[in-house]
Amino acid sequence: MTKPLRIALAGLGTVGGGVIRLLDTNGALIARRAGRPIEIVAVSARDRSKDRGVDMSRFAWIDDTTALAHADVDVVVELVGGSDGPALTLARTTLGAGKSFVTANKAMLAHHGLELARAAETAGVALKFEAAVAGGVPVIKGLREGAAANEIERVYGILNGTCNFILSKMEAEGRDFADVLAEAQALGFAESDPSFDIDGVDAAHKLSLLASLAFGTQPAFGDVAATGIRHVLAADIAEAAALGYRVRLLGLAEAGPAGLFQRVHPHLVPVSHPLAHVTGATNAVVAEGNFVGRLLFQGAGAGDGPTASAVVADLIDIARGEFGPAFAMPADALTAQGPADAGERRGRAYVRFTVADRVGVLAEIAAAMRDAGVSIESLMQRGAHADGSVLVAIVTHEGPERSVAQALERLRGSQSLVGQPLWMHILG
Repeated sequence: MTKPLRIALAGLGTVGGGVIRLLDTNGALIARRAGRPIEIVAVSARDRSKDRGVDMSRFAWIDDTTALAHADVDVVVELVGGSDGPALTLARTTLGAGKSFVTANKAMLAHHGLELARAAETAGVALKFEAAVAGGVPVIKGLREGAAANEIERVYGILNGTCNFILSKMEAEGRDFADVLAEAQALGFAESDPSFDIDGVDAAHKLSLLASLAFGTQPAFGDVAATGIRHVLAADIAEAAALGYRVRLLGLAEAGPAGLFQRVHPHLVPVSHPLAHVTGATNAVVAEGNFVGRLLFQGAGAGDGPTASAVVADLIDIARGEFGPAFAMPADALTAQGPADAGERRGRAYVRFTVADRVGVLAEIAAAMRDAGVSIESLMQRGAHADGSVLVAIVTHEGPERSVAQALERLRGSQSLVGQPLWMHILG
C-alpha cells in the first residue's frame, strides 16, 4: 500500500463523529478497498471541550476552520453546513490550494456548485458530495456513473426524511400535522425551526443537484418551485387513501425543449407505485433512463451512520484516484436552461377547499372550474366542523395546470372560502 490519504475534517457534529467512528471500525477494510489507508489528521469545530464519544487527542486541532485548507493534508471534508459563510470560504480556499474537497452541504452546492465545480477542474482535484443528497443512498454515484450512458428522462423522489416521517405518521395514525410535527421535534427528526424541511427548501436544494446530474444542466436552485406540507390535513390523507393514493412530498425534475422543470410539492402517489410504500425518515429517488428504464434508489436519508458512509465512499474514490467532474460532465459543458412553464404541464389534480356550510358554495366552485376549463372527475364533501366549515375535495381529469391555477384565481377572495385551498398534484 502507498502512503495514507490524509484528511482534515471540519465539523464534529453527528455526521463528523460518525465519520471518525466509521474509519475506526472499518479502517482495515476501507484501506484494502481504497488501496491505501485513509487517516484523519486534523479537525476543527466550534467547541473543543464537547464530549463526542471518540478520542480526539490523536488529531491536530485547528481553531480557524479555513486554515484546514493549508494543513498538511490531501483532502478537506466539510460538515459545517450553510450556503455561505465559513463553509463556502473553506471550499474556495481548499480548491484554490489544489486539494480535493468532500462535502455533505447541499445548500452550498445548490447556490455555488457551478463555481466550485469549475474551481475543482481548474485545480485538477476532486469535488465530491455523495452525502449531500439522500444520506447514505448512493444516488449521486448512481446518476453520475451507473446511469452515465443513458439519457435521463425524469428524476423524482422523496428527498426529505422529516416530511416523509410526518406524512407517513399522519397516514398511519390519523393525526394532524401540528401534532406529528411536535413529536418529530421531540424525537430529533425535525429541527426546533423546521421551516427548511416542511416548506420544501431542503428538498429543493437536493433536487437542483439531481437535476444537474441527470440532465447536464447548471444547478438552478432559484428556478425550483417549492411548496411544503404544513397545510396538509389528516382529512386530505384520509381522502387520498379512499381514492387509492398516499400523500408524499416529492421533488420532480424534467428537461425538454421548453426548458428545465423543477418542482417540490405534495403529491398523491398511487398505492401501486414504489414511492407510496416509503415510510418514516427514509429517502427514495427514481430515475428513468431511455435504455436502463426505471431505477429506484432507497435507504436512510440522514443520520450519522448512513451519511458518514457516503462521505467515506467519496474518500475511497479519491484515494483510488477516481476524480471526474462533479456534475458528471465538465462544468463548461453544463447548459443553462431556463425554467419550463408549469402552466403547460398536463396532469390530474386534487384540490381541497374549506368552505362555509351554506347553499350555493358547491355551485360557485363548480362554476369557477367550468369557466377555467377544468373537468371534474369527482367531488366529495365532508361533514361540518365545529366552526361550521366543511371540506370539499375535487379530483380533476387530466388537463393543463394553467386551468386549475385560473380556477383558483377566480375563487380568490370568495366569501364562501375559509382559508386557502390546497392543491396537490397526482403522480402520473
